Amino acid sequence: MKIVRIIVQIGVLYLFYLAGDFLQQLLHLPVPGSIVGLLLLFILLLCKIVPVSLIEYGSSFILAWLPMFFIPATSGIVNHLDMFSGQGLLIIGILIVSSVLTMGVTAQSSRWLAGRAERKTRVAVFREKGKEA
Repeated sequence: MKIVRIIVQIGVLYLFYLAGDFLQQLLHLPVPGSIVGLLLLFILLLCKIVPVSLIEYGSSFILAWLPMFFIPATSGIVNHLDMFSGQGLLIIGILIVSSVLTMGVTAQSSRWLAGRAERKTRVAVFREKGKEA
């Protein structure tokens, strides 16, 4: 029964991809349709129009298999190493800078989201105390 749920939820995720692709073509957006679909799903999840339980198992299944999608890209790079010859230090520098930037942006985003959640909690506690008085 769980496999059916996973297949249906992956189908729901695919429908969001198709909707995003349709919107991208309809509105002539400079962003890929898959990203538009992802943003659409994100907005609907934030607004609680689409419950997380609708995609929970399917998305977890896809995330578990995500590393398999990088194998063809990696083997393609290995087949064309001549394009990267003499560029070793540049590539290492780019990898270091991009990793540091990614970690920094992730840390700041996490800090911002944690502070936002804490403020919401404080406001809720303050309101509850105001009702009791």
